[in-house]
Amino acid sequence: MRRRHVIALLAGLPMASRSLAQTRDRMPVVAFIGLASKQADHPVLEAFRQGLRDHGHVEGRTILLESRHAGGDLNLAAQFIDDMARRRVDVFVAPGPAATRAIHRATRIPIVALGLPPVPGDQDLYSSLARPGGTVTGFSYFGEALSAKRIEALREMLPNSTVLGVLHNVADPVFREWGAQTDATARTQGFEPVRLGLRSSSPSEVRELIRSLEGQGGDAVIVITDFLTVSLKDEIIRTATEARIAVIAEWPAFVEAGALMFYGADIPELFREAAAYVARIIKGESAGDLPIQLATKFKLIINLKVARTLNIAMPPTVLAIADEVIE
Repeated sequence: MRRRHVIALLAGLPMASRSLAQTRDRMPVVAFIGLASKQADHPVLEAFRQGLRDHGHVEGRTILLESRHAGGDLNLAAQFIDDMARRRVDVFVAPGPAATRAIHRATRIPIVALGLPPVPGDQDLYSSLARPGGTVTGFSYFGEALSAKRIEALREMLPNSTVLGVLHNVADPVFREWGAQTDATARTQGFEPVRLGLRSSSPSEVRELIRSLEGQGGDAVIVITDFLTVSLKDEIIRTATEARIAVIAEWPAFVEAGALMFYGADIPELFREAAAYVARIIKGESAGDLPIQLATKFKLIINLKVARTLNIAMPPTVLAIADEVIE
């Protein structure tokens, strides 16, 4: 009986060895969880893919990238996160604070996040910029200075404007705070801010909010970027254009779609840099030891075609500092 038992154990060794080898040789898996639509996430996902290639990874050969896009549906996003956590992916990539918090609540798998608040908040995502601790690291591209520069440029373009809309997701604490900062900055430039709080991904809600701004005499709106506003980009641009309201954007895709101006961080560049952090975590570094970086590259894009449509005379001082002008 003992001899048969030993033989059975020995017979199982080759299979066990193969299993261990497969575990060691398993390609690392990265999960990108976007709360916006696939179309909205496409530019940044492609930038992230380029970053992986820049760091020597070949998708399907040295690394697997699984991308999921919830289209504004938080319940669907939660299902995606649970599924990826069960599959034991190696790293999550979160393109915004809402996605970061959702992943952080569900799992202790490392997260490389974009759009983190520049100071630790109530969500306990990280301890400090220099040493985050825990499982979250990444990049922040918010700040009062950015908001001030946007509104200063807008004041030059619309010297007689008095009412400025601030469109944002009221359900997200980061963007509620960001909206409050934008309000304060707007007042310093002589604008009366009107908060336009989005509560859902409904296009009809966008139309209602922008038309309410039109009724109050507003001729410009700052769109604070998050998954809701990005998912509703086309409806925001369409309704604002019909109301002859200039859209000031924090996300470059807006100005390409018909916003008057974008000023903010070079978002695709940050996603390329995020790939470097993913590569380091895959090699064994801890997310908590990788400092959260603040954006250092910024762009100003002006859409002159939209300016002409809205009868806005673009000041030469603004054009002189623009990185890109859409004719």
